Amino acid sequence: MRLLNTETFQLESFASHETTSYAILSHTWGKDETLFEDIRIKPPGPLNTGKLGDAKVLGACAKARSRGYRYIWIDTCCIDKSSSAELSEAINSMFEWYRTSQVCYAYLSDITHGDETMLDKSRWFTRGWTLQELIAPCEVLFCSRDWKTLGNRRDLAAQLSDITGIHGAILRRDPGMNVNRLLAETSVAARMSWIRHRQTTRKEDMAYCLMGLFDVNMPLLYGEGTKAYARLQQEIIKNLDDQSILAHWPGTMDGSEGLLARVPPRSQFIATMHPTFSSDRPYF
Repeated sequence: MRLLNTETFQLESFASHETTSYAILSHTWGKDETLFEDIRIKPPGPLNTGKLGDAKVLGACAKARSRGYRYIWIDTCCIDKSSSAELSEAINSMFEWYRTSQVCYAYLSDITHGDETMLDKSRWFTRGWTLQELIAPCEVLFCSRDWKTLGNRRDLAAQLSDITGIHGAILRRDPGMNVNRLLAETSVAARMSWIRHRQTTRKEDMAYCLMGLFDVNMPLLYGEGTKAYARLQQEIIKNLDDQSILAHWPGTMDGSEGLLARVPPRSQFIATMHPTFSSDRPYF
């Protein structure tokens, strides 16, 4: 696992995510993000790659430093997406990395400080990957576009539950509570329903972003389209004794009636602008 040093802005590798304390960032990708290759070739010293994403990285690092964290994990610049093996490991480990972080900063780039009542208007709540990023961490702090704190997950739980449909007990939990236990006590159908109004750039990611919520792993096969969602359901059936999945939305992959859903209900896919790894965030 790589972490970004919040003081030197250099990447450092760790054998295990449990060997050091770190903050983690949850955000939506924008134009001209600062990527792994930009950080990797950056000389020691201030961060100044010339990209628009520098401001976000600097803001996240400053927020983490203010609470005494030397390291932060940011998906844009801590994963080498040119390596399929590393990308697969990262996606399969994502939920765990967020769970073992000390704090997650949810950066709402489209919300101004003082507009806490407008959280439901943020694009952050429409993205598939931010679902697990809301649930997994022990603590989530919501930040406005200028990095001012809007509130934490516990205090905003009622509002967040209204926006997302996630059970209040999961959102209000104390930092020391085991989120995996709370998820295990929640039916598969209920957990599946949380993705219903969210979007992913790639069709496959609608399945991959849910793996952590069910504690399952599977290989990534970009190009398989909605077959990924069928594979996810098969893994859930193999690992969890919960028949509520059979009440899940019907229709097999070929369009005929069956036990497995073709796609989540009312989910949408955003057509990617670029077929390769790029700043339009095709995999997150």
